[in-house]
Parts: sequence; structure tokens; C-alpha cells
Amino acid sequence: MNDRQNPYVQYDQYGQPMQLVGYDEYGQPVYQQVQQPQQGYGYDPYTQPVPGQQPVPPQQGYDSQQGYESQGYGSQQGYDHGTGQQPAVDTTQQWIPQQSPPRDQPQQPQQPQQPAQEQPQRPVPGPRRPASGEGEYRTEQFSFIEEPDEDSEDVIDWLKFTESRSERREEARRRGRNRIVSLVVALALVVVGGVGYLWYAGKLPGVSGSDSGSTAAGGAQQRNVIVVHLHNTGGSGTSTALLVDNVTTGKGTTLLLPNSLSVSNDDGTTTTLGKSVDDDGSDGTRQALGTLLGATIGATWRLDTPFLENLVELVGNIEVDTDVAVPDTKKDTAPLVSKGKDQTLSGQMAVAYATYRAPGEPETKQLERFGQVMQGVLEKISDDPQAATTTVRNLGLVLDPPLTEKDLGASLAKLAAHAKKGDYRTAVLPVRSNGTLSAATATGVIKDVLGGSVKAPEQGDTVRVGIRDGSGKKGATESARIALVNGGYSVVIGDEATGTASSRVTYGDAAQKSKAEEVAKTLGLPTSAVHRGKVADNADVSVELGQDYKIT
Repeated sequence: MNDRQNPYVQYDQYGQPMQLVGYDEYGQPVYQQVQQPQQGYGYDPYTQPVPGQQPVPPQQGYDSQQGYESQGYGSQQGYDHGTGQQPAVDTTQQWIPQQSPPRDQPQQPQQPQQPAQEQPQRPVPGPRRPASGEGEYRTEQFSFIEEPDEDSEDVIDWLKFTESRSERREEARRRGRNRIVSLVVALALVVVGGVGYLWYAGKLPGVSGSDSGSTAAGGAQQRNVIVVHLHNTGGSGTSTALLVDNVTTGKGTTLLLPNSLSVSNDDGTTTTLGKSVDDDGSDGTRQALGTLLGATIGATWRLDTPFLENLVELVGNIEVDTDVAVPDTKKDTAPLVSKGKDQTLSGQMAVAYATYRAPGEPETKQLERFGQVMQGVLEKISDDPQAATTTVRNLGLVLDPPLTEKDLGASLAKLAAHAKKGDYRTAVLPVRSNGTLSAATATGVIKDVLGGSVKAPEQGDTVRVGIRDGSGKKGATESARIALVNGGYSVVIGDEATGTASSRVTYGDAAQKSKAEEVAKTLGLPTSAVHRGKVADNADVSVELGQDYKIT
């Protein structure tokens, strides 16, 4: 508390006057007790109190107020009302406002102290008083000195964030550079591969190749071939086609083979394709066709008409431009298949159309309808190998080795991709009335579709010999065929030639010269009959029998 009349005078907790004497180094006011006048005999009714200590009570029988007044000192305000003078201040006795002890130190119990008159306290420098208009300083204003900065963790987190973001940017730049390098390398490989292919194919400007080089280029085309036999379980007969996937050109072909095509049996005798399918089975017929056409046929797919019906149903029917109306087996009913464009055929209708042959029609007409149905299926089946394999698996076929469901599904998917893009065609192999192939057929269809015999046979391969009869002698062709088959050769029967005086054995590749000489000896011809020239595309060595050939 303080005196309203004199703000420089304060009172302690015992009501004793305290007078302002200055400020300490922190700006806090410093007070001291007002020196009370002493009685003449040196008696002080009160012992000067010490902060935190109980005051000493006055002696019994003595009135402190009276004692002061009797000495003529007036009131206890510390001023002389008569003179207006302030009593002298004893600077040896000061009072400093108490402060709470530090938080980390427990309060110590106060020890009794001697009276202030016997143990004077040393003056403590007063705090610096704030400037005019400023509030007093408080200790909490300086709490940042002792307490940790709460934003320090935020600063650390921000540094970590910026550092991690920089690392992510650097990693993104590094990945971008790696992608660019990979792209450049890939483009370089594509360019080098394309140039290499053009060089190998002899298509680079300024680079010319020989005839053998052109032949090798044609043989470099990769083809995957499957032979499919459609067995009509509701009637009789079979229909055969080759499904050709030209991987190099990205095109597909269905090559239809007439049943009258002349092929060789396992024992070397001549037979027709239709009889070979019934007698020799799938494996023997596949080998005979490979020998005749000079192509590698990978597998055989036997497709009975009930499975063809299920296949069409699984792909969701097909659309075909029909060339004939197929009557229903029931009398007085509408045709099962109508004639016209974009006819939608169900499974039953597709089987009826693929196997139908009107009275008096050539076999090739029925083959063409079978080819239409096969192409319609390829346009509808999935070009995804896994989905196509699932379709094949749902048919429940029992496939002949080495064909598997996965292999057939993959092959059909590749052919379907060609068909969906319009890079697919269907063709019939031209066969002469006697079942043989003409030279034009071998040069055209076989070479373009199958590649013909464009590479030299490897060591141990059977040499294929093509025979043309120009002797005009009956039985000359059969006699030569038997002699060659017994000699271990494969025989391809060609068309007849015009009258030839001297027999001629021709080879196309220099590596086949010794083989051609052996063929001449087997037929009883002199080595002078051996010449290098153009041979049939489905044979390694060509023989043209002349009038000098002797039948054995």
C-alpha cells in the first residue's frame, strides 16, 4: 500500500513507512524504512522489523503512540509537518520487494534474522526505471531466453521438406535422362535393323544382287503353316486347306487344296490327296504335302463338322456373301441358306454352306465356300492369343500331336489379326486333270504363298526331284518315279512337256550339282545331261525325260 498524499512513501506488511531511495539495475523501485526519531534514553518501543519476521511487541505498559507524541515527533508519516522537512534516510536499511523463488529450486525455510538495527543489509542496486510512457518490464517478456523456440521444429521440418523435394526433382531429371537415352538406343537399333534387313533383302539403293540372292530373300520370309482337314461326318469326303501366316509381310492366306491333287504315299507310290487323308492319316499326308509343295507344314488340325458348328456359335455367327442357296434337308421348306451379300450364318448354316456342292459343280466351288466360312470365322475370333486359346479349349477338340490347344489358339489369333485388318485372302491351288501341278502354278501360287523351295536343303534332308515327261513314251513317268523313290529321293510329279529328244537334269544351286549327278545316274542318264539352270520352285532338282530315256 502507499500514501495517496505522498506516492513516494510505501508501507510494508506491518504498516511501517518505507521511502523510495532509487531503482535497481532492472528498473525496479527500492525502498527503505523511514528512520524513526530515538528517545533521549535510547529506548525504541519497536524493534525494526525484518521482512518475513514477526514484529517485536512493545513493552508492557508503554503506549507506542504516546511515546512518539510525548517526544514531540508528530505523526508516523515520516515528515515534519511543522517544517515540511523530510527526516534523514538511513541508507543502511533497505527493503526490496520479495520475489518468488526460481521454479527449479525448492523454497528454503526462512531462518530467524537479527533485527535490522543489529544486522544492517547491504543496499541492492535498484532496477532501471522504464522510460516515460512505457509499462514496467515483466519477467514473462523475457521467457524466450529460457524456453525453447516452438517454431524450431517447424524450421527443421521445412528444411527436410525442401531437401526431399530437391532430391525428388533430381531423381525425376535422372529418370528423364535415362528414358531419353533408352529411346535413342531403341531408335538406333530400329534404324540399324531396318537397314540390315534392306541390305539382306537386296533393296538398298545402289546395291544389286544375283538371282540366287533374290531367291534367298524370298526364302527369308518367315511363314507358319497349318493344314486343316474338314471331315463331313454327316455325309462323306474331306476338304483340305492350308492356313498360312506370313510373319514377314504381315499377311495371311487360306490355300485350298483339291482332293485330286497327286501326292506320294509313304511307300513312294502316287495317290490323291483325298485318299491320302483317309489312308495315310494326318501325319503321312502332312509330310506328303510338304514334299510336294516344298514348304514346311508345322501341324495338322482335324476339324469335324460338329466342331465347326460349335466354333461358329462360339464366335457369335459369321457374315458371308453366299453364291448359292442351300436347300434344307426337309422337303417343302425354305432354303437353309439364302443367296446374297452379308448373309448371317449360324453354326448349322455355316456347316451346310461349307460342305455344299451342287450337282454338276466342280470341286473347287465347294472348296471356295469352305474357304469363305474359314475366313468368316477368323474375322470374328479374338486376335488375343489367350482368348483364342480359350475358344479352342471350349470346343473340346482332341488334337493330333504336335498341335496343342495353346499353339492352335496362338495361330488362329495371328491369322485373325490379319483378317481384321483386311490383309487376308483365300485362293485355290490350280491342279491339272491328272492331279499334277503346272510350272506356272509352282512359280506363281506356291512361291508367292508358301515360298517354294528357295533354300538349299540341309545335310541329311531328302532331295526333292521334280519330273516332267517329254519322251512321249507310256509309263515313262511312273518308271522314273519308282527308280527315284527306291534311290531315297522325294518325287514331285509335274505336268507333261512337249517332245524332247534328250533328257535333261537341272539344278539351281551350285551345292546341288553333286545331287543332280546322282539323280542322273539313278535314272541311267549320262552326266553330260546335268546342267545348271532354273528348276521348279517346289523341287531341288528338275528332270525332263526325253526320247533317249529307257523305261526299266
